[in-house]
Amino acid sequence: MPAELRPRALLEHLSRHGVDYVVIGGIAAVLHGSERNTFDLDVCPAQDAVNLDALGKALLDIGARLRGIDEDVAFTPDGRTLGGVEILTLDTALGPLDLVMRPPGAASYDVLRRRAERMETGSVAVLVASIDDLIAMKTSSDRSKDREDVERLEALALLRRRLARDRPVRTTD
Repeated sequence: MPAELRPRALLEHLSRHGVDYVVIGGIAAVLHGSERNTFDLDVCPAQDAVNLDALGKALLDIGARLRGIDEDVAFTPDGRTLGGVEILTLDTALGPLDLVMRPPGAASYDVLRRRAERMETGSVAVLVASIDDLIAMKTSSDRSKDREDVERLEALALLRRRLARDRPVRTTD
């Protein structure tokens, strides 16, 4: 039986290990204010060797194993292994974790990271993909749940633009 998703604990764990990542997927949509039920944490990690090694150590510490594989398949989450995958779905002691190295519809990691918003999640601040980047990723996947997310995210983006436009201008006398 997989562990229950504990997204804050997972994010804190990755951050404590010095992993450079951007939160994407359903949790990112929720952090932006979307009403969505999600059962895993999706992150896009930086692809440099030092970061992938840090990620591998973090995964070992939480007993990461391949999701959906009943047999005991050897899995060594080191930088070399992690650098050779596109998507990796894992079960961990802190819940399901999906690593998406190059999210479909997303810009390069550097651009994704630069446009991300820093948000507080418990005891750490994490980078969360921008609403526009989430919309691009979810539009690219074209699943029914993602189309619903796009509608919610577009409504949130519109509301944010209106709030920014209507914000009073402060003047000094």
